[in-house]
Amino acid sequence: MKLPSRTEFLDRSSYRQRRFRDAARWLPIFAGVLMLLPLMWPRETPDQSQTSNGIVYLFGLWVILVVLAFVLSRVLRLSESLDGNDAPNGWGGE
Repeated sequence: MKLPSRTEFLDRSSYRQRRFRDAARWLPIFAGVLMLLPLMWPRETPDQSQTSNGIVYLFGLWVILVVLAFVLSRVLRLSESLDGNDAPNGWGGE
């Protein structure tokens, strides 16, 4: 007896919302790894310091991460309001 194949598809908006939530969860981990990169930059001589390059890199990364977090929060807030899901879901719902 052959069982019918059962394929489950998510609604497109629900799928996108889940992917944006995944991105929001991974953003701090991704940011932490990127913040550690200046520690691994090679140095030509042992006494060489690349402090200025590191500071510019970290400040630029900080600006990019703030913009990404802002965009993710707006997209998630907009998608939740479009779904009509007003109940708090445990992920910072008000």
